[in-house]
Amino acid sequence: MKGRTLIKVLVTVGILIAALLIIMFAFVVPKLEAGLKELDTLEFAPLNLSELDDGYYEGSFGAGIVSATVRVAVSGHEIKSIEIVKHNNGRGKPAEAITASVIENQSVEVDVISGATYSSKVILKAIENALNR
Repeated sequence: MKGRTLIKVLVTVGILIAALLIIMFAFVVPKLEAGLKELDTLEFAPLNLSELDDGYYEGSFGAGIVSATVRVAVSGHEIKSIEIVKHNNGRGKPAEAITASVIENQSVEVDVISGATYSSKVILKAIENALNR
């Protein structure tokens, strides 16, 4: 009796796992891949700093499993600081260092961080979205 119950439980668990895998590969994975493909063709516009008043500007961007929200401080028509409020990054945490390049160049048209390309692009687009509204 115990053997049959155990077999029923194992079969039920196996069916549930198979169903979850089918759902994941049919719906979740393609959506993630589409979001990451979008990042391959992402383009950046020049920042319009001369039109900005002093203050803090917040922007977000996300594609696939990578997303970021930033807060940019502007004073005297220059970027003074960039705070990463939120960054869902997988292994892209090193991309957060890109903010120094943006401040130094006063532009989002900078080189991405090697090994964290997608996160770099998401952070840059969040900065652009904050400042080019």
